[in-house]
Amino acid sequence: MPRKTNTEKDKRGNRRPTENRTPRPKPKIDFTEDALDFKNTNLLRQYVTDQGRILPRKYTGMPAHYQRRLTNAIKRARQMLLMK
Repeated sequence: MPRKTNTEKDKRGNRRPTENRTPRPKPKIDFTEDALDFKNTNLLRQYVTDQGRILPRKYTGMPAHYQRRLTNAIKRARQMLLMK
């Protein structure tokens, strides 16, 4: 049985045009990499939800190496019972 093709969909494409899309705003990180420490619980609590989940990079907007250090600092603070 032959496939059904939708010629109208093929003309439009599956995605929105990229020229109309606004780029994601780049966050300004107002702390140094040294501030990402497990003892700095006030800073770490900003990146944890009320349920205790770590916010992903999509919401924090941090670079990957900052996000990894943040995740390790939060996990270490939890292990030391500085955070829940």
